[in-house]
Amino acid sequence: MPPARLALVGDRSPNVASHGRVPLLLDALAARDGIVLDAYWIPTEDAAEPGAVRGFDAVWMLPGSPYRSEAGALAAIRTAREEGIPFLGTCGGFQHALLEYARHACGLAHAAHAENDPDAEDPLIAPLACSLVGHEGAVTLAPGSLAEAVLGAGRTVERYHCSYGPSDVRLLDVLRARGLRFSGADEEGQVRVVELPGHPFFLAALFQPELSGDGTRAHPMVRALGRAAVARAAGRVP
Repeated sequence: MPPARLALVGDRSPNVASHGRVPLLLDALAARDGIVLDAYWIPTEDAAEPGAVRGFDAVWMLPGSPYRSEAGALAAIRTAREEGIPFLGTCGGFQHALLEYARHACGLAHAAHAENDPDAEDPLIAPLACSLVGHEGAVTLAPGSLAEAVLGAGRTVERYHCSYGPSDVRLLDVLRARGLRFSGADEEGQVRVVELPGHPFFLAALFQPELSGDGTRAHPMVRALGRAAVARAAGRVP
């Protein structure tokens, strides 16, 4: 059986630490876990093309915002969400997963990301009161959640590298009411992990699991995405 195909959506740059980690993690998945993935980088501008990620077995929306194409980032996430393609969003991928769900699943056309639209009156994603660039902190996971099952614990300590996050509680309440589950929070109770019940695998975190450790062992979230991709690929083979 050919390897599962993974779409790495993001604007690849040597200046983004997580991008440099990805090849190491893919090698670690193959060597340590027997999870072989055929990965393709898709710039956000290309992701705006119809069906750009259709046919892949998983989509990973990587850090590196502001993306060159917000529309492309949202299109990739929407395709994964609506077509049941396993999805992982980290850092900027988390932010845009919330934005995509707000706009296309909740009808909140005005939902905005302040990094892309600094003049937005009521952004869903806004500058954090305290920047998390270079920060490490504890995250508590909801009992019975996909995140808890993947991490194998109710609490984890993770690395961040971001200055933006969810801000408008009223808009977050709409997302929650329409089915999105907020399954991880920091010590101040701020949302740090989301998932979509009923989807084969849809998980997003504001922290960066790809920066965990030294790159020789994949973070459980990355490993879980790989396994979901392999399972989807196996289901496609007659």
